[in-house]
Amino acid sequence: MQAFVFPGQGSQYSGMGKDLVENSPTAYDIFKEADEALGFKLSRLCFDAFSDQLVLTENTQPAVLTTSIAIFRELEKRGKLPDFVAGHSLGEYSALVAAKALDFCDAVQVVRERGRFMQEAVPFGEGAMVAVLGLKVDQVAKICREVSEGEVVSIANINSANQIVISGCVEAVKRASQKAKQKGAKRVMFLDVSGPFHCQLMRPAQKRLAHLMESVVFHDLRFPLVNNIKAEKVFRGDQARQGLIQQVSSTVLWSSCVEKLVNIGVTVFVEVGPGKVLTGLIRRICPGVQTLSISNMKELENYVRLF
Repeated sequence: MQAFVFPGQGSQYSGMGKDLVENSPTAYDIFKEADEALGFKLSRLCFDAFSDQLVLTENTQPAVLTTSIAIFRELEKRGKLPDFVAGHSLGEYSALVAAKALDFCDAVQVVRERGRFMQEAVPFGEGAMVAVLGLKVDQVAKICREVSEGEVVSIANINSANQIVISGCVEAVKRASQKAKQKGAKRVMFLDVSGPFHCQLMRPAQKRLAHLMESVVFHDLRFPLVNNIKAEKVFRGDQARQGLIQQVSSTVLWSSCVEKLVNIGVTVFVEVGPGKVLTGLIRRICPGVQTLSISNMKELENYVRLF
């Protein structure tokens, strides 16, 4: 069985999607639909090799979604569909569009607002995120508890057994970083993000998103999703909606998602979207599975030949 997995924020790069649009009318139509839905040329932000606007969260999120779905639609046109889908944070929206739980036009507008809500939830410079490599989940959780001093600092992403991302108030995150180094972390890296995502500081953004989601139509899924917040199979539209709302301030259980899919019987993981972040993580989580990534037409053609 195959799972299509969709990347989140951090996978973007300038120029992404350009060769797809030049070689696929299907991909061209998706970018055109995104431009019309948003009321500005998102496509230009993606295709411009020197764009400095792509890093803004409110632009990054619809850009990654649109590129991922452009690739997926070309695969779909060629009869290539997965048995399961999953997405890392923002990528869960792409997964749900692929599963026909969410209309693309709705999704691209929602993630634009989601990005803005998340960006505005905490004043710039007051929050931070750090990737900790080489410590176990329980070690990092204990560090966060010990250094909090009444401030928010917690695990945001469990990307693999040895790659944990923490998020929270900037001073608390700094304290946690120092302690992680003392405890033997191989590497501690501050992430270039505009806010402390997936922690309790995002509750205001979550509340605003919940209100927005009331008017968005969700359908039952044509193939199941393994979600971020519980690493559980999701079949119904109402479950999908609640998962998207709750994930804003919840830990992304990516490692558990991959393990769940493998336990179900998935042996091939195909990363559909810009970059190869998830492919690298999956190889570390479950070295025995087959992984491929599709971010351009050459990689798409290679996948079609193989499968």
